[in-house]
Amino acid sequence: MNFRIHPRRWARSHALPLIALLLIFPLASRAQTKTVSAKPHAKPAADETLPAPIKTIGTKSAPITMEVFSDYQCPACRSFFENTLRYMINDYVANGKVYLVHRDFPLPMHPYSMDAARWANAAARIGRFETVDAALFDNQDKWTKDGSMEQYISTALGPIDFKRVQKLVTGCLTQTPGNTGGAAAGHACELDSFIQQDQSLGRQVPVNSTPTIVITYKGQRYPPMSGIFTWPIMKQYLDSLMAQ
Repeated sequence: MNFRIHPRRWARSHALPLIALLLIFPLASRAQTKTVSAKPHAKPAADETLPAPIKTIGTKSAPITMEVFSDYQCPACRSFFENTLRYMINDYVANGKVYLVHRDFPLPMHPYSMDAARWANAAARIGRFETVDAALFDNQDKWTKDGSMEQYISTALGPIDFKRVQKLVTGCLTQTPGNTGGAAAGHACELDSFIQQDQSLGRQVPVNSTPTIVITYKGQRYPPMSGIFTWPIMKQYLDSLMAQ
């Protein structure tokens, strides 16, 4: 289930393991990485078949791959995004050190998290995942009151891309006027298959709470970590990996 972690309580329980981790890892000269400039996204033609959602940020050749299993209605996930991932994206992701992979893991106790994941996957199909991902977390305290996330997504995307994304979620949303069933009421939503793929991967980890982070470095997949990690702590951990 979803939970919050107090920073001081987390520090007490994780300081020794982190210190031990740093002592175990041998120090070496840090590998140089190249900064990769983002390429402008080319919009597909109206009749072009859209690809599967690309819910990644950064370059795949980065030495560290970080998978984050997250729920858009989870307060701890928002805190992790705002206080850790945003700094990491602007620094280590932008500089080619980390390849960030978002995995949807909406929890059943959150009534609007599935719809939020559908919006994010629809945006990812037209190359606008990062924009909607940030909009959902930035405005979480507003749309979680009644599920009205559409206005924040519209503002973030602009009118043209919003219409494209809106078309992809048509018939899929559970929280719409006069509709209490949405995709569950006999309508097969293509977006759900992508979310279910992430959930299946999460159960294999296994994900017991959100956010859960899985890091792969030099082909080695490290044990999953759950909870909130501040950017200074996460940066220290990532640096210790790259110093091997």
